[in-house]
Amino acid sequence: MEKIAMLGGGSWATALTKILSENGARVGWWQRNKDDVQHLRTTRHNRRYLSSVAFDLTRVFPSTDLEEVVKEADWLVLAVPAAFVQSALDKLDRDALKNKRIISAIKGMIPGKNVLVTDYVAERFRLPHTQLGIVAGPCHAEEVALEKQSYLTIGSSDHQLAEDFSALLRNRYVKAHPMADLDGIEYFAVMKNIIALTCGIAHGLGYGDNFQAVLVSNAVQEMRRFVHAMNPQPRDLSASAYLGDLLVTAYSQFSRNRTFGSMIGRGYSVKSAQLEMNMVAEGYYAVKSIYELNKELKVPMPIAQAAYHILYEKISPAVELEILKEKFR
Repeated sequence: MEKIAMLGGGSWATALTKILSENGARVGWWQRNKDDVQHLRTTRHNRRYLSSVAFDLTRVFPSTDLEEVVKEADWLVLAVPAAFVQSALDKLDRDALKNKRIISAIKGMIPGKNVLVTDYVAERFRLPHTQLGIVAGPCHAEEVALEKQSYLTIGSSDHQLAEDFSALLRNRYVKAHPMADLDGIEYFAVMKNIIALTCGIAHGLGYGDNFQAVLVSNAVQEMRRFVHAMNPQPRDLSASAYLGDLLVTAYSQFSRNRTFGSMIGRGYSVKSAQLEMNMVAEGYYAVKSIYELNKELKVPMPIAQAAYHILYEKISPAVELEILKEKFR
């Protein structure tokens, strides 16, 4: 039986815990809130996210003791918002992950440091990148709860790690496969949230499907330029780990980044949108990280730039979209 430490209590952590535990793994599930942990132990349900899912408590072990959960595991799955990674992991000793294999399920960057989550973990715990992977692809947690057909990609420079974790995820409604492009997949996962957020802003302003299709088409080119500048290597961006993830996040009713953007387009302030959603939209933080990284790269990124102007410089969404639409072809 594989032993897994799941860090995070959100919808994606809940979905992954469902998949892994039902496939036979033992999951130590760390959450910060002791009342949420007690509720899970008592009712077998996560009261905040995907509350219809019932967990087998002979395989799932909710806990607020991070050190103990990590100590007992072979795998560590990070599913907390990127903004909270440092505060969670800094409680651990630098050698705590020495013999673990780590999978990031976070589609965001470390705010302030502007680094990928896997790069931060590698540096913080002095780990080779061969111990790290990322789970990505067009897979909303809400559809996992409904057991709808889904596809995941495990990116890692170590093929065996990627294949082993893929095997832990495969079941009748989840297909998973390994891919070698750790950095490319992770950067793309970060950027697709920015694009989904901007699609939401356009939707909130009343732009239609025609404009959104052009926005997403231009976004693919923008993302290709940026990812190639950060990590140049051949990659097929039509693969589901890249394009598929972008499309589902840009168009789906379950996309929190699209929802957040739509609220901004309808006139909400950033703060009021965050409070009403009660969920973290990773794209908000990613916009600032990508914008600051690109100050040195100087890659043409009109969509990310427009999102930054709206969210951080408080320029009118209507004005920014008017400027942006003239740059599209």
